[in-house]
Amino acid sequence: MHIELVIAKLVTVGLGLLITYQAYRGYKVHGSKPMLYVAIGFLFISIGSVIEGVLFDVAGLSIFLAGTIQTAVVAVGMLVILYSLYGQMPETTNGEDGS
Repeated sequence: MHIELVIAKLVTVGLGLLITYQAYRGYKVHGSKPMLYVAIGFLFISIGSVIEGVLFDVAGLSIFLAGTIQTAVVAVGMLVILYSLYGQMPETTNGEDGS
């Protein structure tokens, strides 16, 4: 495997995990359920960014099957983030709508 590709993948996973951590901190500090879903979504996307190579090189799966699994994992992460944006939000009472 090319060292440049390994470095690029490690940087991508590192950035994804940093975003995951910060979103989780936002959930813990502010109790924001959508931030929890953002954290979970980025965790899936971070894992998906490297899983293809692992499945192909280590587990010996075909490149087609490894790519299909990677795409599915990333898609699940995106769906979870999308849910955090459009999912059911808590009702606000009068005077708490920020206007």
